[in-house]
Amino acid sequence: MPKTTHEAETGFRQEVLLHAATVAARGAREADSERRLNERTMAALDDAGFARHFVPRRWGGREGTFTDAFLATAQLAESCASAAWCAMLWAAHARFAGLLPEEAQQELWGESPDVRIAAAIMPPSGTVRPTADGWLIEGQWRMASGADHADWLLLSAAEADEAPHRTAVPPTSRFRVCVVPRSAVTVLDTWHGTGLRGTASNTVVLAETLVPDSRTVPLTALLGGDGPRGGARCHRVPAHLVGGPLFCAPALGSARRAVATWTERAVRLHSPGGAGPLIRPAAAERLARASADVDAVGLLLTEAVRRADTEEVSPHAVARNQRDAAVGADRLATAMDLLLRADGSHLRDTQSDFHRHWRDVLTIASHGALRLEPAAAAFAGSLPVPAGV
Repeated sequence: MPKTTHEAETGFRQEVLLHAATVAARGAREADSERRLNERTMAALDDAGFARHFVPRRWGGREGTFTDAFLATAQLAESCASAAWCAMLWAAHARFAGLLPEEAQQELWGESPDVRIAAAIMPPSGTVRPTADGWLIEGQWRMASGADHADWLLLSAAEADEAPHRTAVPPTSRFRVCVVPRSAVTVLDTWHGTGLRGTASNTVVLAETLVPDSRTVPLTALLGGDGPRGGARCHRVPAHLVGGPLFCAPALGSARRAVATWTERAVRLHSPGGAGPLIRPAAAERLARASADVDAVGLLLTEAVRRADTEEVSPHAVARNQRDAAVGADRLATAMDLLLRADGSHLRDTQSDFHRHWRDVLTIASHGALRLEPAAAAFAGSLPVPAGV
């Protein structure tokens, strides 16, 4: 039956979030070298409440805001971008799971709202076909971040041609998301990314598995935010309205820490008798530009998630948030490169915190959801035609 615990908790408690950030910072280098988060970090993320943030309140979740999720993720990323990436995704995937039928939600959250849900949704992979008892799904999905540590996975697959009666949309759009337990998949150790090394964004393989109707949903419904009328705002907005800003949050936090790390070192070397990078006007200018750009992106994205929480949803609002996230990611990556060129010694110290944050920001900025070209095209196409034209 639905839970009643945590109902008074609507956001992240700062002292618990600070503890999670401290634990994540201690394990950041280990996560980077071992290519996975340690159990201490995982437990701290659970305690902070990332997994439950968008879970319906009837199951003990928060039904929280996008602003709270964004700010908490960015704060955590100053310690470890890999931990922040996984934490953000567990929150986002629980938001998706909140659109499943009631029976599936009972399976996921009947015992606890702190359930880690990994996903491989875009692009869809594998195949799924209907049977009298549900759906048979099988395939292989790449880059399922945090799958090793998950309890459940959301996997999207193309509906087989034998099921044209299931949908009226064109065949290329017939995709279905199925929820399977972690025990059903095999995780292949394939993630060797330049950055976000601790996310264990590995490949998952699923042999033919029967999934009941209650644990499936059309991909269009999931991405469209088809939550119940009158339900929580977080379950009633399209994924593309909030996906970009949330994906960018770990990059923002990581970039903030990179600027701080670079500055601390430069100031220390600039002390009397020192010969640090700040003696060069070009380096000082690059620091000014990089730090201002990171601050500006923070303001830009904070406004984007505020709109997602409060303003009317429209195609233009979605495209605007996609634009801001893509431009923000691009500006953050450029800021990191500015600092690297201002003091190239960081390239020789691949074990430094700056180098790790630099790699993390550039890896996040290369994510498909943050590509500038399609975001710019969507924004241009969403512009309203002036009256009288």
